[in-house]
Amino acid sequence: MSGEESGERRVLSLFEGFGIELEYMIVDAGTLDVKPIADRLIEAESGAIENEIERGPFAWSNELARHVIEVKTNGPVPGFAGVGDGFAAELRRIEALLAPMGARILPTAMHPWMDAARDFELWPHGSHEIYDAFHRIFDCRGHGWANLQSAHLNLPFANDDEFGRLHAAIRAILPILPALAASSPCVDGRISGFMDTRLDVYRSNARRVPSVSGSVVPEPVFTRADYQGLLSSIYADIAPLDPEGLLQHEWLNARGAIARFDRMALEIRVLDVQETPAADVAIHAAITASLRALCRMDAAGQARLRALDTRALAEILRATTKEAERADVVDGDYLAALGFDRQARRASDLWCELLERDFAEDPLYRALRGPLDVIRDEGTLSTRILQRLRRQSGSRSGPTGSPSRDHLTAVWRELADCLREGRMLRAER
Repeated sequence: MSGEESGERRVLSLFEGFGIELEYMIVDAGTLDVKPIADRLIEAESGAIENEIERGPFAWSNELARHVIEVKTNGPVPGFAGVGDGFAAELRRIEALLAPMGARILPTAMHPWMDAARDFELWPHGSHEIYDAFHRIFDCRGHGWANLQSAHLNLPFANDDEFGRLHAAIRAILPILPALAASSPCVDGRISGFMDTRLDVYRSNARRVPSVSGSVVPEPVFTRADYQGLLSSIYADIAPLDPEGLLQHEWLNARGAIARFDRMALEIRVLDVQETPAADVAIHAAITASLRALCRMDAAGQARLRALDTRALAEILRATTKEAERADVVDGDYLAALGFDRQARRASDLWCELLERDFAEDPLYRALRGPLDVIRDEGTLSTRILQRLRRQSGSRSGPTGSPSRDHLTAVWRELADCLREGRMLRAER
């Protein structure tokens, strides 16, 4: 991640810039079934089929699956103010191009009834040899490859010290991110029992080469040299299946946060996409505020962060993957490393404390607090989706079951309308 200054490119330091990437499904406007026409969309905008097109401060691209369109900031932006409105304008342009094709875009991190084996189509255009290699090695006809739409947050670092601070902070905050961002409670036409089903299927999508995703939580590496050692071990593990070395690049690492030394940024990848970009941007700003506070900790605080055990962090992530904001965070060492007392609390309460401590006094909070207030008061998008499904069916049952297709369609059609209209889905308690 780099910027321009006096005509010369310079590396950005911590929190001098931010990159956001949001992925959406393209679906049939009538049925909401998956419609793999991202190449036709890009061609309609640019006149040619390309992997990526630039539109001023934003860009559109596709990776792997033909039904996914990724909208992203075209390089780093200096702050979060106004970014949600920019994304909304891009989505309006996409919807206008898709309408004559009988299609629209759908939010949330997983399509609720997609048949991944039947509906998945591999991107056949530029860089397709990379996707072909992934498909040959891992078989991408599964939800862990074909049906997961995420939001990525990129944060810059300028040197080893900044990398170490930022990586330590991200490792600490990553396990509780589903408590803010879970939006995938349904798969294969049923309620899965996981609030963040995308993360549940993601953790095993590379099981043929387990080191590719590891424990999803990154290992405690805090220098570029140590990180390169981790990458070298992953490359060695996949080499027998990738003799041409097509996949031996930084992006092969599929942990929940990865270093991109090619642009001097760390990329957080565990966030489910929301029902409106305003919510994504608010969540990203809240996360960034807490990361900034953790990066500023003194030497003793840094030592506590760096001592956090990967397996313990992965246990917390498993809990929030299943229960999102209702997960209990009981690890005293973890809570102390974040700067709180060791008393167990719900993940939702922990986020309230983090927001109050790290973000509430920031003027940006007043501009972005609307979506955060909804999440605080009514729960993650997964929670609100489940409440809507129960309201549709009149059920008071627990978080498993098979809603009717009509009920699923009604809820996801409103989610698509939320995306189009820039509003949050409300629980309607």
